[in-house]
Amino acid sequence: MQHRSFLYAAILCVPVALIWSGCGNGGSNQANGNDAHEHHDPFKGVNHAVCVLSATEGNSVAGVIHFNEKDGKVTITGEVTGLKPDQKHAIHVHEFGDISKGDGMGTDGHYNPEGHDHALPDKDKRHAGDLGNLQADAQGKAKVEITVNNITVAGEKNPILGRAIIVHEKEDTGKGATGEAGARIAQGVIGIAK
Repeated sequence: MQHRSFLYAAILCVPVALIWSGCGNGGSNQANGNDAHEHHDPFKGVNHAVCVLSATEGNSVAGVIHFNEKDGKVTITGEVTGLKPDQKHAIHVHEFGDISKGDGMGTDGHYNPEGHDHALPDKDKRHAGDLGNLQADAQGKAKVEITVNNITVAGEKNPILGRAIIVHEKEDTGKGATGEAGARIAQGVIGIAK
């Protein structure tokens, strides 16, 4: 009787094993390029992003910045308020979209996947995150308007989606590793725009 139970178990296991082996990654569908679970890039075709800026601790800066990618370039537009009147303020894309720290330090350093030295946007070789400066007017308001060709919204070349924008208290001089731009006065995550 025990022998017969073992035989039934063996007979049942063979079809299950055959079905299971057909579901693996080595199935013939994948070899023919017809894998139903083929990798899909959820960000493919995303070319418009937005960043809502909020002030870091002790500041009152706010703003909305849009990123539109077209023909290999990204145009960055928007408005920032609460800045020091008649002063330039550095603006950069930073490595991480972590705005959980009140001082903006969760975003780490400038986004620099190509390992270039820091520079202003008039230099071809610079950090991908080097966007230069905003010029505040007498009311502390600044328009954002720059077009760059060294980043993409969500493409293969230096994608910025999910990273952060940081506005600094001082002007980016283009010198040193950070442009001597001082404290971080606003931060925001770059997300997919509607």
